[in-house]
Amino acid sequence: MSGPSEFGGMGARLLPSGGTSFRVWAPHAEAVSVAGTFCDWDEARHLLFHEGNGYWSGDVANAKYMDGYKYVITHRGQKYRRNDPYAREVTQSNGHSLIIDPSFDWGDEGGYRMPPWHDLVIYEMHLGTFNAPNRGAPGNFDHAIERLHHVASLGISAIKLMPPYEYAGDFSWGYNPAHVFAIESSVGGPKALRRFIRAAHQHGLAVIMDVVYNHLGPSDLDLWHFDGWKLRDDRGGIYFYNDDRAATPWGHTRPDYGRPEVRQFIRDNALFWLEEFRADGLRWDSTSNIRYTPWGENAEGWGLMQWIHDEIRARQPWKLSIAEDLQENEWLTKPTSRGGAGFNSQWAAAFVHPIRDVIIRPDDEERNMYAVRDAIYHRYNGDALSRVIYTESHDEVANGRARVPEEIWPGNADSWYSKKRSTLGAGLVMTSPGIPMIFQGQEMLEDRFFHDQDPIEWDRLTRFSGIVQLYRDLIRLRRNWYDTTAGLRGQHVNVHHINNHDKVVAYHRWDRGGPGDDVIVVANFRGHTHRGYRIGFPREGWWKVRFHSDWSGYDPDFANALSYDTYAERAAYDGMPASANVGVGAYSLLILSLEPPLDTT
Repeated sequence: MSGPSEFGGMGARLLPSGGTSFRVWAPHAEAVSVAGTFCDWDEARHLLFHEGNGYWSGDVANAKYMDGYKYVITHRGQKYRRNDPYAREVTQSNGHSLIIDPSFDWGDEGGYRMPPWHDLVIYEMHLGTFNAPNRGAPGNFDHAIERLHHVASLGISAIKLMPPYEYAGDFSWGYNPAHVFAIESSVGGPKALRRFIRAAHQHGLAVIMDVVYNHLGPSDLDLWHFDGWKLRDDRGGIYFYNDDRAATPWGHTRPDYGRPEVRQFIRDNALFWLEEFRADGLRWDSTSNIRYTPWGENAEGWGLMQWIHDEIRARQPWKLSIAEDLQENEWLTKPTSRGGAGFNSQWAAAFVHPIRDVIIRPDDEERNMYAVRDAIYHRYNGDALSRVIYTESHDEVANGRARVPEEIWPGNADSWYSKKRSTLGAGLVMTSPGIPMIFQGQEMLEDRFFHDQDPIEWDRLTRFSGIVQLYRDLIRLRRNWYDTTAGLRGQHVNVHHINNHDKVVAYHRWDRGGPGDDVIVVANFRGHTHRGYRIGFPREGWWKVRFHSDWSGYDPDFANALSYDTYAERAAYDGMPASANVGVGAYSLLILSLEPPLDTT
């Protein structure tokens, strides 16, 4: 794997012969030195050489592993002490940079390989709250490792980490990165992230890093006026746009995507996580704020995304890149060769919003089955895997919104209605075309809303063990663990039954078709049980019930409404060549798949 010798030798690099090499970009500096614990922070002892192209470099013989350092930049006679933009570790967001050894014993990762994308089920995780031992401090990577067995036991195949890059303070969502190459000290630092990724791989879990390139900071941000140059106080200097394109919802902190050195900085960071840390993919935060500025469409941001994706495809094409754009722009997931941005997939607003709406509404009569149909069908560029689908994400369960069970009945998230309709939503996520995702704790009916100082209540794992089992069953069927539901991983769907009066939708999922592949999903969005409900089937034969969310084993309050294996006879219905009756409970989802014909020989 590539190491820190890549990326033009930027930052601090331990030398094989001893000492450390330093290199920094500071085009408006009159002089640059490096000060640190190796020289009692004397800024005059180690002057760097000006390469003549805005870069400064030099070797320091006695600078060693875990020594602290900062660059001292002189501009117009004034000195600025700055952290290294490429610092791999800092003491804290407003502390100093550390010289680190990037070597790591990856040991036995259990022969881990990135799963095929049609086999991905993503678990979004926030390190500080996923497994925090107490409310006075955030959880860290080592705490999270202790719970990876739970994530793996659900059948999850990938973890999407909310940003763990060094930020101001100890508590944060992570979308305010101060040092994008450094891992937040309060969650364990870079070695802890490596341990986490190694452990995740040993559990068969991919790790997708959440990267933030649409803005930086805005607080504790040494890149601001980095080398002393600025057009005006509210513009950021060399790393940022210095006109109105700088404006973002988070301040005037949009990087200058047109400046070669800034483009290189962001490109280096993206490859850093994929190569040096062995991450399996990237999820890009708010790409709409990369490709769009107050001046309108931003070709420089679009070109940056294309360049990075061309690099990833050339070096590690099996790694996944996901956009969070939420503007339904299919060009994000077109290949760069056709003018697209080159992402493999993107978060699907056209799924999450209508599905949340239909399961949260209190009045059955207001549920729109045609909106459900459209959400199931929606995709980008004809590819089901070009979208990530979910009912809960960090954005959907905060900022004035809450977890789905809480939205269904505020203050009574443990109610029958909340359990029934939230799990109905989960069933749609796991059976619709796309890459499914759940948010941490969703599987144990976490209530209220997401907050960076409100840890998951792990006692809910026992209190709602049946709901956990429901998610486990759904996820395993989605991944075809039992060789009976291959169609749920396929590209194809036909929403062949829409009953807007009784609030029932049925759809056919398949890959190649036939026994073990053809799947029929029936979703009942009304508080009424159907015991003999006729729908169309794509083939004659026995269809076996693989899942019914009304099973009382999932929750003692569930009705355990009769569901049964059924024989589809050759009688056309719903535009299908065969039909049969099914039983489905109130606010429930039913999954059936075609059995092989009986061997009569």
